[in-house]
Amino acid sequence: MTEVPNRDPELVMRLARLGSFHQSRLSFKRVLTRRMAAESWRFDCTAFEIDGNGEGHAVYTAQTPERTYSLIAFAHDLPAEKRSDRVIAEAWDATFTLFDGVPEDADIQRLAQNIPLQEAGRVTGRELSVSRANRSVRLWEHVVASLAAGDQPETAQIEAVGYLMRTTAVYGSGKLGAADREMIADRPEFRVPFQVEMLSVYLTRWFVTDLVQHMACCRAQKNGMTAAKLAPQIARTLGIGNSTGLGMAPFLLNHPVLFNNWIAAREAALSRVRGIDIAKGADIALFHELFERSTLLFAAWQSEHPLQRGKLATLQVDVAALRLCLQTIDLSAPHPWDRLYQWAEQNLSLEGQEWVVSLLLEPYGALVDDLAETMAADNTATFRIAGSMTIADMRALLERVYHWAIETDWSLPANRARAWYVSEEKLEPRLGERFEEPVEEYEQPLAPGRDAAALHRALSHWPDDAQVAEFILRHPEHRHALRRAQIVGRAPYAEIRDNTISERVMPIDMLRCKLAFFGATKFDPRSDRWLRICMYGNAPLPQELTSDTAEYWPYPDLPKGDA
Repeated sequence: MTEVPNRDPELVMRLARLGSFHQSRLSFKRVLTRRMAAESWRFDCTAFEIDGNGEGHAVYTAQTPERTYSLIAFAHDLPAEKRSDRVIAEAWDATFTLFDGVPEDADIQRLAQNIPLQEAGRVTGRELSVSRANRSVRLWEHVVASLAAGDQPETAQIEAVGYLMRTTAVYGSGKLGAADREMIADRPEFRVPFQVEMLSVYLTRWFVTDLVQHMACCRAQKNGMTAAKLAPQIARTLGIGNSTGLGMAPFLLNHPVLFNNWIAAREAALSRVRGIDIAKGADIALFHELFERSTLLFAAWQSEHPLQRGKLATLQVDVAALRLCLQTIDLSAPHPWDRLYQWAEQNLSLEGQEWVVSLLLEPYGALVDDLAETMAADNTATFRIAGSMTIADMRALLERVYHWAIETDWSLPANRARAWYVSEEKLEPRLGERFEEPVEEYEQPLAPGRDAAALHRALSHWPDDAQVAEFILRHPEHRHALRRAQIVGRAPYAEIRDNTISERVMPIDMLRCKLAFFGATKFDPRSDRWLRICMYGNAPLPQELTSDTAEYWPYPDLPKGDA
């Protein structure tokens, strides 16, 4: 192995690049499926009490080596006029909670009075997550009608959408009274971030396929017919959709240490692979295979948004360029992956470069998978201000990390055109127009670049040997910026190195970055502020989950004869 340094945060932590990330083997849903298979988790549907109108509840359990978790799903016969993906909706086609253990009848009764209400309800520490989902109406009706008539749904319609339901929120970590992260963080299955939410979505997918089958059987029975059983290969292609908006975007800014750990793990994994001196033939063959399989994923990736359509067109150019490169580059020669990465950096778009990063990790689970255990964060010690730091050291730190912000002219309206605030109605983040809406007095501290530049100006007349403790006693208004700068001094990937309140900021870059770490695919922006994605498309169903099927499932299988 040759030591290859991690990529410079100046290169990585730009919004355009972060907004080009792809899922990888370090994505949280893939960490979960590997664990479930390796530990031979057992899955059961222990209740399915849903009537012919689609009303009722079901319970799905996942048994780990030490514990049992249960997804309790409530199905609703929702009138079309009440169906909405917006966070302000008050009714959904299905609502869910992930329960710690096996629920008793009293738990079901209690939760039936609260989970369908979502924010208007309340839950306890026995509930680990709360979520809701709506049908993709046209595809849902097509699948029900096809199965009820004894036929399989059309593959083209399945591929065009990719999911029968999409979630509009999956809440955890204390939301609505659910268990705080600290209550479960020491459990092996939940040490990696967002494993509760990933398990909830995985079990939700199982419920959705059962529900659509049930509704088809009910319709067929009314007509004196027998419904077809949804083919496993079709059920497997169906994931769970998600509509995500601005509520998710500030997460990366509000959790700098956690964000650093995600990026640092990915960058360390890339460096390890680039440091391989000689690649084995089997690893080279697997890379070629997954290259071809990923192109099938891209071919099914559709979007109507002009920005994403442009990126997809460029990605197809990158695919052709990489295919040509792979026909000429000798991957059996020394340092193959470092040479391939450097070629990608010089020849591909940001979208293509970050695709190559994900592909490079795939053959090397034994080398990089342990990094998933480093992706959580305990912020307690990191957030303490080091009051003994000298003004000279603080000034140098600011100039190293925030030089772009210090050089920005913050008096220009274009550079501070936006303001982040929290809506009163739903307590969700919003992004307002500073000079067109009365939002400035409600602004949240989500412009770290601007605040760091203001701190740098305030330090300009202080002597180098003074301590920052003296400074913040005089200027407590800069305390948050000073603390954040010290965090970034210890956690180099903690800060986005772009202006988050510029007139040109694209919040969907932040959304995509986070969702790529979840393991999402088929990013489909609907504006610069919200997008749709698919989770667990092509994942093995619970009864199919093995160490073999849990590994490379995000990549569609090649047609027989091409593998």
